[in-house]
Amino acid sequence: MGLVFAVLGLTGSLSIYRDELDELFNPELVIAEQGPMLSPDKLLAAVKTAQSNRYGVWTLEMPRSAHSPAIAWFEKPRETVDAFYAPLMVAVNPYTGHVINSRFWGQTLTTWVLDLHTQLQMDGFGRNVVAVSAVLLCLSVCSGIYLWWPGLAGLRQAFGLKHNAGLMRLLLDTHRLFGLLSAAILLLLAFTGFHLAYPALLETLTASEGMGHGDAGPNVRSTAIPNDRPVSLSEAVLVARGLFPSSEVRRISTPQGETGTYRINLRQRHEINQHHPFTSVWVDRWSGQIRDVRNPVKFSTAQAFTVWLWPVHTGEAFGSGTRLLWFFTGLMPLLLYISGVVHWLHRKGVVADRPVDVPKIKRQLLTQLYRLYRLAVKTTVWLQVRLSSLISRLKRRYL
Repeated sequence: MGLVFAVLGLTGSLSIYRDELDELFNPELVIAEQGPMLSPDKLLAAVKTAQSNRYGVWTLEMPRSAHSPAIAWFEKPRETVDAFYAPLMVAVNPYTGHVINSRFWGQTLTTWVLDLHTQLQMDGFGRNVVAVSAVLLCLSVCSGIYLWWPGLAGLRQAFGLKHNAGLMRLLLDTHRLFGLLSAAILLLLAFTGFHLAYPALLETLTASEGMGHGDAGPNVRSTAIPNDRPVSLSEAVLVARGLFPSSEVRRISTPQGETGTYRINLRQRHEINQHHPFTSVWVDRWSGQIRDVRNPVKFSTAQAFTVWLWPVHTGEAFGSGTRLLWFFTGLMPLLLYISGVVHWLHRKGVVADRPVDVPKIKRQLLTQLYRLYRLAVKTTVWLQVRLSSLISRLKRRYL
């Protein structure tokens, strides 16, 4: 189980920066700002032209920054209709309407890593394993704290690292210290991860049906008579923002069938959900009237608790500093697993203890840090050159 904890922690850490890593490995996704963005109607028209054989609901996700593409999602493409979750993702330049690429979820590095984190690449069964692992991680952390507890008298000495008592003692002290420093956050991540794996359980307990991460909300239908002048995406957005004028448009879902409605997903300034906010307005496609509204300001305490789970689990609820802290905390199960296994092998007589030469380790550490620094500088220069070259090509092509 320690190996499972390590895999979940490592993949979780990488998934925190999924968008940034995706742009790093796919530099064409970094857009050079080229004036005003195109309307949602023009962006979706460009996507439908490139994907003319797709019929059904599209969800247009607006760019998360001035240099990010818009993403059009098609939930059930025929190529992956039997997959557990594998929508089509079409990236489009928001300034020109040029389709950058079309990819399926799970077939890119970052989405594959996220699937490994959420379901261990084993679909529904893997999600159950992840949920059980979250409970076992809580037990492991609590038992580790219990075994570490030295009593009030020895509390001061319990935080020390004894480097003059051999490598195994230093390794054990490091194991205890890392485990203690990361215990609270690991418990929080395990708790939120369990409920994200079983969203229906928490929704039932808190009377928050349809508010779990990934839920589309209520099935709101049109009541107007179909006509030859349906409301456009831009007009639906204008109507929705009339209720929340200072909000930011995040997603626009097209109607399903003649009785479908537009779903406009907005983010108000106070919402802690950065990428998946819960402010939503359903607009009738034929009359332009508002059919339903979901406003987080009016959520009950239990409902607010439910929608907080995802941003707390990813760290986005508390800013970039927390995301970085969550990233390093996700590495702790791997470090604890390695140190625990090595110490267990020592107790079994497989690994021998040895003295710790602190001056030599310092010299080696400084040497490696210097090498890493030089590598980081070279990598940064290389990325800057590649990015500058990409921006220059884009300017020559579109300006």
